[in-house]
Amino acid sequence: MRSLGETAILSTSQNSVSNSQSSSQPVYMNYVLISALVAFALAQSIKVFITWYREHRWDPKRFIGSGGMPSSHSATVTALAIAVGLQDDLGGSTFATALILACIVMYDATGVRLQAGRQAEVLNQIVYELPAEHPLAESMPLHELLGHTPPQVIAGGLLGMMTSTIIYLISHSGNNA
Repeated sequence: MRSLGETAILSTSQNSVSNSQSSSQPVYMNYVLISALVAFALAQSIKVFITWYREHRWDPKRFIGSGGMPSSHSATVTALAIAVGLQDDLGGSTFATALILACIVMYDATGVRLQAGRQAEVLNQIVYELPAEHPLAESMPLHELLGHTPPQVIAGGLLGMMTSTIIYLISHSGNNA
């Protein structure tokens, strides 16, 4: 019969062995990382197609630009949090950390970053109306698409949830057979 201390040590050593085995997978097999990156790429790609649909022009800058529908920041952090929860359990501290990170990023996207974009829009209008001889009249315009509206953040979050869930189902379908 083992003592309580021996059981705790055995349990800790078994957890570290299982953690080291799961972390020895190559990066391209990292389901959590793949989910976050795919969600980001999908959100950015959707922005390009939305721009094409609305404005009838291709804008490859939308692949790397911020702002717009859907929020790639929200898609990325939501996919990350859901993937961690599906892989490591919803009751763990890793999921809690990822969830809080996702909430902060999405709150910031609709708060500070959205307001900074609106301020940039107003400042650009003021500079545009300056007389030509004013020293700021020739300045470069500020970037206006910084933040997101709540619908853009929600769409990004839903995209992130769907992406990580689909990738989880695909990557774990062979394990059930």
